[in-house]
This record gives sequence, structure tokens and C-alpha cells, in this order.
Amino acid sequence: MNILVTLNANYIHPLKVMLKSLFLNHPAASFTIYLMHSSLTEEEVAGIRQYIEGNGQRLEVVPIKEDYFADAPVVKHYSKEMYYRLLAYKFLPEEMERILYLDPDILIINDITELYEMDLSGYLYAAAYHDRASVKEINKLRLKPYEIEAYYNSGVLLMNLVEQREKIKEADIFEFVELNRKKLILPDQDIINGLYSKHIKDIDELIYNFDARFYSYFKLLGKVDMDFVINRTAILHFCGKKKPWHSNYSGKFHSLYKHYERLALRTSPDYAVTKM
Repeated sequence: MNILVTLNANYIHPLKVMLKSLFLNHPAASFTIYLMHSSLTEEEVAGIRQYIEGNGQRLEVVPIKEDYFADAPVVKHYSKEMYYRLLAYKFLPEEMERILYLDPDILIINDITELYEMDLSGYLYAAAYHDRASVKEINKLRLKPYEIEAYYNSGVLLMNLVEQREKIKEADIFEFVELNRKKLILPDQDIINGLYSKHIKDIDELIYNFDARFYSYFKLLGKVDMDFVINRTAILHFCGKKKPWHSNYSGKFHSLYKHYERLALRTSPDYAVTKM
């Protein structure tokens, strides 16, 4: 499987935890991790490479030159890095047909092979939208001119690179940002939804992008319990500002995250128990 990650040095720690959970739950699979970045040092990249290869997998580094998006519009505190996953097809091997993008604030707790291999014919992406009325309606109003039906989360994106090379244009993305500067909240996610939501294939959020903040909500609706999550959910996503590697985190799945963190970092060459 091809896996895409984009990050800076602040996310190396959770990246290792996410990857360990991925590797452990696919013991017979082969992964190539494509690391897209513009600011990691050679030492930091070498540490990530040592970690991935030490787990029997492969790393491909995709450095982005500092000046590549120098003239691209940016928004608030979001930098040009927001464009990396949107235009990843430009930097990945031309013969590659698909890749799965994963945020570092994720745990893979069951098999994702079915997701990775799903039919994407005619779609740019496969992604999940969080099915809560407040989220859907607010974002539909905010991006009303673009007539979105659902607001997809961009933390898990199965990418159809063949379709993207034909249909996604830098100029369209830059124009969207310029026209919507004042109302963009999560710029890369807003761009994907505003421009391409009609070309996104739905995947089940409870299986492939479970927002850890809303376990109690879904349990109250009778959709999940802890057995469901542990046995059926494949991707557990720690959305929002509060992260499970922070010392003050107290979310529902904190102990599960700490379990994978221990498994990941005890084999890391720079292992240390730290409060982050």
C-alpha cells in the first residue's frame, strides 16, 4: 500500500505512533510511506527512515522546495503547506494510481485493505463526512455558492491520482482561496469540499474516520459501543485541538493511544518518555 503523510517536526512523535498501529494491524502487508515536507532536517528525516525501515517497511521522501508555493495565497495562520496534499499528484511518481493520505493524529486499529482497494472509478477521492446536523448545515451555508451536499473530513483521503492529474488544477485552487479568504476555517479541507465534494466517494465514518470526540454521541444514538469500535472501526481519528500525546488529554480512548505509543516508541532510536 502507498501511504502519504505531510508534516513538520512537531508531528514526528505522533507519526511514529500512527505508523506503528498501521504496521501492527497489517502484519503481512508491505507499505511504502511517502513523506512530503519542506522543513524537516536531514537528521529528522534520517530518524524517520530508521524507524520505518526498522519496522520492515519503506520510506520515500518527497521534498518540496521552499519557493514552490511562494506566490500562492495563504490564510490566517495556515501556511503554504496546506497545498501539499491537495497537489500531491504533481510530486508523486507518474505511474502511481492511488495513495492513501493519513493525518498523524490517527490510530489504525483494524484492517484498512478493503478501503485501500475500493473502486474509485470516476471519483477524485474517497472520504468520510461527519454526519451531525450542526456540522453539515453550518458548512453548507458557509460554502453555499458551491452547493456542497456533505462536508468531508480531509484527515483520511484515498486519492485517485489518475483522475486528479486530469481534473485538479493549481489555478482553480488558488482562485478559490483568493475568493474565500474571509470564510475559510480549515483551508485545505474547505478547498476540497468547495471545489470537489461532488467528486468524492462516501466512506463510513464509523469504520474509516471515527472522530474520537463523539463516542458518547454515537453510543447514545445506539450506533456504537466499545466492542464495535475495537472490533470494527479501522481508523480512529483524534480530531480537534486536544491531542492524546499531550499530558492533559483525558479523552475516551486515551489509554488505547498510550498503549500504541508505548509499543511505537520503545523501539524508536530516540525513545524517551516525555510530557508533550
